[in-house]
Order: sequence, then structure tokens, then C-alpha cells
Amino acid sequence: MVGAIADPDGRVLISRRPEGVHQGGLWEFPGGKLEADESPTMGLARELDEELGIRVECSRPLIRVRHHYGDRRVLLDVHRIERYVGVPEGREGQPLDWVHPEAMDPADFPAADRPIITALRLPPLMLITGADPEHTEPFLRRLDRALEDGVRLVQLRAHALGADDYRALAEQAFVRCERQGAKLLLNRAPEEVAGVPRHGLHLGSSLLARLGTRPGAPGELVGAACHDVVELDRIATLGLDYALLSPVKETASHPGAPALGWSRFAAITASANVPVYALGGMTRTDLDTAWNLGAQGIAAIRGLWPGD
Repeated sequence: MVGAIADPDGRVLISRRPEGVHQGGLWEFPGGKLEADESPTMGLARELDEELGIRVECSRPLIRVRHHYGDRRVLLDVHRIERYVGVPEGREGQPLDWVHPEAMDPADFPAADRPIITALRLPPLMLITGADPEHTEPFLRRLDRALEDGVRLVQLRAHALGADDYRALAEQAFVRCERQGAKLLLNRAPEEVAGVPRHGLHLGSSLLARLGTRPGAPGELVGAACHDVVELDRIATLGLDYALLSPVKETASHPGAPALGWSRFAAITASANVPVYALGGMTRTDLDTAWNLGAQGIAAIRGLWPGD
């Protein structure tokens, strides 16, 4: 069990592993082994009390990570600590530090902890842009309204546009996202958007199937759409940063397509080593359900794209 504990400034608590142990000297997120008779929340509360002297009052799942080091396998069940009492201190003599996720160097952490950093950096809402990108000004006004409403991750989906028009729209969307501290993902084949300003790429499932290596520039976000465990495993194997798993519910854009439902979504997500967004019929009211089932958050077109 692992706890992601944030302070009011958005910094997250990390502790240094002692020298002479497995992965010794590296930084990690606090936690410890679950005992046989404990529920996950009970075990997490006990570990954080023993290690840090805090009492957890509220937490929610963040991500589950499986990793094979060669000499051992680990499963990290990571929860975001929503509320606690006390002041964290290294009760076992371990050094502590508060660090913004964006400032964390994954090389300073065990390999199993690195997907946690990605999950901490990603926001809970992904907007997939909606209809009519051919009329640029109304489209950009809607984007502005979504950003003003708190969206911080935008996937520019405009399949009807030709390559030149898409590039021009992406350049304008990038300026708006930068202004609000949001990240822009381009939903196009990497070769079609070479040199276009962006924060990352989003790949469709057909493109995902053809890839042999992770695309994109170092440091940018790259994720993909998936519909089952096989595609989700491929996303993890390629070292991508996130997955969109769909459809959770039936949608107007894909009538008749079989929906996963929340129980199947949760079962697939439990096997993921990357943050997973729930997609398909999602609105902001689904966010708590998605979180409680281990999702990073929700992705949506109609549920997040402002109307007229």
C-alpha cells in the first residue's frame, strides 16, 4: 500500500529508502506491505501511522502498478490521501521531502514508482474537442470556455480537417492552452504534426496496433485509445503515459456499440500499469465513480465541451 500525500501547494511527500536494501538510496512514496487480515484502507492507514505519525481520514484509489525487477515482483496499490490529521515526520529515521510532481526526476525513484509520478502529473479531466472545427472562431470560443471552467488537458480531435487546416487550428489552440496552464494533445499521426506546437500526442487504436516503438519527442505526453486488456497491455509495453478505455456507457456517437459497464471497466483497469481515463458517456458526475474504481479520471466530448 502506497500513499500519495499532497500539501496545500500541490507538493507531494516522498521519503528516501535506506542504503543497503532493495532499491536503497532512491526516493519513494511512503507506504508498506499489506498484512493478511487487512483491507487496503486499513493497511494504508496503519503504515502511514507507523512511518509518518499521521491518521488518514479519507483516501481514494489512484493507480495500481505491477513491476518485475528480475529478482522480485511488486504490486503497488496507490491511494491519494484526501484528508489526514497530524504533521508527517520520518518516524523510522527516513529523510522526507515535499516536491511538486512536475519537478520529480523519475530516475531518482524505483522503476515501479515512476507510473505514480505520471498519475500525479495528469489532471482528472480530459476534454476531447467537439463538433464543427471548420468554423474556427466559434470552436475556439468553446475551447476558451472549457479552459475557464477548469479543464487542463485537451485532446484536439478534428478528423474532418485536412492536414494544413488541422495544423493551423492546433497552433491557435496551443496558445489558448498555454495561457491557462493546460496541456494540448494532438490526435493525428506523428508525421502529420511534425513541428506543430503541442504538449503531447494522442493515438487511435488503429495506429497503436502498427507502432513498434513509442513515438513523440522526449518529455511530451503520449497516450492512446484502447478497448480491452490486449490493447491496454500494448500501451504499457510501448511505455505510453496514459490510456483511454471505452466505451464505459453507450454513446450517441457510437450507437449500438457494446458498452463495457463499470464492473468490466474496473476489472480491466486493475491490470493496467498506466493511468486510465474512462471514456464513453462520461460527465463530471461520473468522476467520483471513476476514481473509486481506480481510474485517473474521465474523458469526454459532450460531457465537457460547452454548448452554444
